[in-house]
Amino acid sequence: MNNNSCNEELLQTFLNYLEFEKKSSKHTVISYQNDLSHFVRYLGEKSLLNVDAKDIRGWISTLSEEGIASRSINRKIVAIRSFFYFLQREGKLQNNVARKVHALKTKKRLPNFVEEEKMNILLDENIFAKDFSGLRDRVVIELLYTTGVRRAELLTLELSSIDFSEGTIKVFGKRSKERIIPMLPECSSLLKEYIQERGKIAKGNTCLIVTDKGSKAYDRFLYRIVHKYLGEVTTLNKRSPHVLRHTFATHLLNNGADINDIKELLGHASLAATQVYTHNSFEKLKKVYKQSHPRN
Repeated sequence: MNNNSCNEELLQTFLNYLEFEKKSSKHTVISYQNDLSHFVRYLGEKSLLNVDAKDIRGWISTLSEEGIASRSINRKIVAIRSFFYFLQREGKLQNNVARKVHALKTKKRLPNFVEEEKMNILLDENIFAKDFSGLRDRVVIELLYTTGVRRAELLTLELSSIDFSEGTIKVFGKRSKERIIPMLPECSSLLKEYIQERGKIAKGNTCLIVTDKGSKAYDRFLYRIVHKYLGEVTTLNKRSPHVLRHTFATHLLNNGADINDIKELLGHASLAATQVYTHNSFEKLKKVYKQSHPRN
């Protein structure tokens, strides 16, 4: 087997591991595939089993020279590290050659979020159409904003995920980790109405969110909904489902929620991932301080 065929086989084995063993999202698998395929093309005829840290650093330098942002390069470095750790674990390599390759320094970027008054306008000013599409779109916005679920988690919600008697939603997050999220009464009432209307057009599947024709929703479909409606109330350049997740966490923190509780609601594995939202809260405190202190 030549090096190119060997590289393709190693890469596919890793992608299968991500999809079927780690239960990574489809988006993650595609992202890793693109990043690793780019690295393989950079190597040319060289085998992945003969790669050293110098090869990886050379690739990183090439990416920098091409103007790729440091944050994007760091994402690729994560993919490379995971891949070579997998090869080491599988006995293909003695050492993880990417272990000593360090991430690039990046400027700390605060999460984008929508201000509370703008979210209130979106949800209270009858912006949504009075048909099934409008009802479904509102459900999408409400669930993302009032539960903080990820886009992939929303797409995997089933009708059985909703427990109206308990007022909760069962979510399967990264690595199929289960968590239970409380549901606001208004959201519960909206879901009951939506599920009743949904049943008229979607009789062949059990997924919660469906398209106008009753088929299962998909990534781009959710993105278009969020992008459209956030554009009604905000001028943010980034208007994705993840912005509503950031908004959920930021608004909870600003209104006195404990950060450890927010961590559990978001399904974060560590508190460090949640602490980024404290920066947004601190920015609000600084603004209030500047506006209110008599010596300013």
